[in-house]
Amino acid sequence: MPYVTTDDLPPAVRHLPPHAQEIFLAAFNSAWGTYADRGPTGQEEAAFRVGWAAVKKQYRKSGDRWVRK
Repeated sequence: MPYVTTDDLPPAVRHLPPHAQEIFLAAFNSAWGTYADRGPTGQEEAAFRVGWAAVKKQYRKSGDRWVRK
């Protein structure tokens, strides 16, 4: 299901910096509608992949932290 705010994001995403969380939220929600034809499980999986891909375009992991590129 699409997320309303960054407070609604799952724990796997909450460790990201606030800006990266906003990127994930926007990309996930956009992809959610795009992949509706894949069924509930496929839709969520595809939206998560899109969300993480969007984050990784602007952030990278350095040690245990995510930093801007």
